Amino acid sequence: MIKIRLSRGGTKKRPVYKVVIADSRRARDGRFIEKVGFFNPLLPKDKKERVGLEAERIKYWLGQGAQPTTRVARILGENGIIAMPVNGSNPSKAIPKKERKKEGDEAAPAAAPTPAAEAPKAEAAPAAEAPKEEAPKAEAAQQQKLQRKKLLKQKQLQQQKLQRKKLQQQLQLQQQLQLQQQKLQRKKLNSWIHVASSDIHTLS
Repeated sequence: MIKIRLSRGGTKKRPVYKVVIADSRRARDGRFIEKVGFFNPLLPKDKKERVGLEAERIKYWLGQGAQPTTRVARILGENGIIAMPVNGSNPSKAIPKKERKKEGDEAAPAAAPTPAAEAPKAEAAPAAEAPKEEAPKAEAAQQQKLQRKKLLKQKQLQQQKLQRKKLQQQLQLQQQLQLQQQKLQRKKLNSWIHVASSDIHTLS
């Protein structure tokens, strides 16, 4: 589904939004099809720089079936592009969460449980016990995963140790071969020097 929605930009605690045409499956600040405006909530409502919209492109996409989000619908309604949406009536939204919880806790004891209500509770009890039985299974599965990870790490460490040993052995062999070659070269040089000195004696 194609949506007309806001894509966040700006910096921390100083947001600036782009009005974009995007696929609803995409991330909020991800890839979009087209940019059709901007919205800066930090500016006062009187300033023109607060909202900028491309009305023709927005109307085109609305004709193609794009649906605006609630916030974008309000922005479009304020700018006369579409009809102003009706505000949803949710009086409990203005009440703080703590007070809502208190009211809910006070209302719960007031309602006396009826026999008809107790029957579903009795049926729900075995269903509640089932997750408790499944919890040890999940823990056992997690322990097995941890053990597998440990074994894999141990194998990797062993392989690394073997590779190091092989490298050390190869280096030792190379060093021994180099030493042997150096010894042979010295012997050859000594023999050449001895032959040359003997020839000099014979000539003298």
